Amino acid sequence: MRAIVEVRGLTKYYNGFRAVDGISFDMCEGEILGLIGPNGAGKTTTIQMILGLTTPTDGTINVFGLDLFSNRQRILGDVNFSSSYISLPYALTVWENLSVFARLYGVKDHGKKIRSLLKTFEIEDIIYTPARRLSSGQLTRVCLCKALLNDPRILFLDEPTASLDPDIADKTRRLLRRIKEENGISILYTSHNMREMEEMCDRVIFINKGRIIASGVPGDIKDKFSGKSLEEVFLKIARG
Repeated sequence: MRAIVEVRGLTKYYNGFRAVDGISFDMCEGEILGLIGPNGAGKTTTIQMILGLTTPTDGTINVFGLDLFSNRQRILGDVNFSSSYISLPYALTVWENLSVFARLYGVKDHGKKIRSLLKTFEIEDIIYTPARRLSSGQLTRVCLCKALLNDPRILFLDEPTASLDPDIADKTRRLLRRIKEENGISILYTSHNMREMEEMCDRVIFINKGRIIASGVPGDIKDKFSGKSLEEVFLKIARG
C-alpha cells in the first residue's frame, strides 16, 4: 500500500534528554498502525511531532507526500486527533462545542454532520448537555465526534477507549473499524490495552526509550519475542 506518512530519522531532545532517538517508519494508506510502548517511551512526543505541535530536533516528516513543516496548514486540514484525556470548554453544551469546531474546520451543513455523528456514537440524548455534566465515557465519545467532523484522511487516536466501559468500548472499536473501512481513513492508534491493539491494528510499532524495538503485524511480533500475546511481549520489552 502507498505510504501516507513517512518518518525518517526523527529525533527530539529536551534539555539534553533524548525523548525520541532517530526513529523511521511509514504509515500506509487505509491501515490502522499501532504505536505501543511503556510510559515515557516516546509515543506522545512522536505523535506531537507528526501533528506539528512539537518541532523535531532532527529528522523529516512527510504527509500526503508533502513536507509537514512547509505545508502544515494544507496537511492538517485533512488530519484530526482524539484522546481520552482531552477536555472541552465546560460551560458549553455538546452542540455548542461541536458547532465551534465544525466552523473552525469549515464543515458544510455542520448541523446535519453533528447530529449524524452523535447518532453513530449513540449519544444523541446529550446534545444540549453542558460538557461539565458529561461522564468520562460520554466526553470521550464527544471528542471522537469532534475528530471526525472534517472527514479526516488521517486520524490520530490516543487511548480512545480508556474511559469507556467494556460494552461501549467494544461498540466504539467496531465503529472505528467500520468508519475506517467505509472511508479509507488511516489511523495511528495508541493504547495500553494489548488485547485491543491485537484486535484493532494491521501493524504495530514497539517503542522503548525513544527507539523502535520491533515492528510488523501482531502475529510476527509475538513470534519474534516468543510471546503468546502482545501483552506478554509488552512485559518482556518493558522489563528489558
